[in-house]
Amino acid sequence: MTDALSPPLAILLELTHRCPLRCAYCSNPLALTPAADELSTADWCAILDQAAAQGMLQVHFSGGEPMARADLPQLVAHASRLGLYSNLITSGVLLNEAKLAVLVEAGLNHVQLSFQGLDEAGAEALSGFKGGVAKKQAALACVQAADLALTLNFVITRQNADQLDAMLSYAEQHGIARVEVANTQYYGWGLQNRAALIPSEAQLDAMSTLVAAWRERVKGRMVIDYVIPDYYARRPKACMGGWAQRFLNVMPDGTLLPCHAAQTLTHLDFPRFPASTLAEAWFESPAFAAYRGTAWMPEPCSGCDNKEKDWGGCRCQALALAGNASTLDPVCEHSPQHQQVVTMARREAQLGDVPLQLRRFSFAVEGD
Repeated sequence: MTDALSPPLAILLELTHRCPLRCAYCSNPLALTPAADELSTADWCAILDQAAAQGMLQVHFSGGEPMARADLPQLVAHASRLGLYSNLITSGVLLNEAKLAVLVEAGLNHVQLSFQGLDEAGAEALSGFKGGVAKKQAALACVQAADLALTLNFVITRQNADQLDAMLSYAEQHGIARVEVANTQYYGWGLQNRAALIPSEAQLDAMSTLVAAWRERVKGRMVIDYVIPDYYARRPKACMGGWAQRFLNVMPDGTLLPCHAAQTLTHLDFPRFPASTLAEAWFESPAFAAYRGTAWMPEPCSGCDNKEKDWGGCRCQALALAGNASTLDPVCEHSPQHQQVVTMARREAQLGDVPLQLRRFSFAVEGD
């Protein structure tokens, strides 16, 4: 297997589950890793060493909120010395000019900044954080002043789907080159709050029409990535480019995963750093091999022309919706559960104002 399998393209480091926001759609697990169980600076640097030695090209610093780690500049600098392209995935609420200058000096290449919308009250309802929009807008100004590559991520839910035109107008006014319109995917806290968050088909149709018009309008100036809610799709997505084929994810406690939600597959025994190296996990772990490629697929997946395009869809979603990680992803139109999923989505989207269960609070910035 080692000879035939390429190393991952990128590594996603979930440095911490601490975050000042309490987003109802957060993909972090319901059982958040406490700060005391997070890997040390030396551990994260060793992971970066191994990633570079394996030939990985990119490192994504994520969380929680990665800026809750006081050693983030040290980790960015270490990645830069190793020749890794570094991306900071952040809410922006802890970012200011001085902190960004340190990260830029350390060699940071790219910032992905998330918004829950442009209305303070609506954003606060989704994130549990007061004044977040103003802080994000200030962070955006800092990133642009530093001339860093930037992606704006607009997280879409039933509550803010009707604001999408205003969000894209905001991005255009600020000269943003890349925007991700990211409908919530239902993992972690998002799955817990699905009935409160999932948009209606009418909202989805309106968004799709709007995105198509905006793409034509800003062609050559702004790229708009568009991620629809899986539950309304006819075909599954190639989750993370295929199970354990392109990305390796490291949880705050060092658990090594093929995707950020894979810890829900409790029948698999995932390795943990430092007991396992990244190479051992990638090339030798039975958990990583479990759904890699096509050999595991049941019918009709194994005979499908798309099997090496979507790789059978999402295993975590199959478990969440069908109770079996080894069956068809129920968002696929060929799944026996597909119509049940569509019916459930339609029903939940019509429920109106369902109370949100905000992510449990877990926040303290090191050094405070």
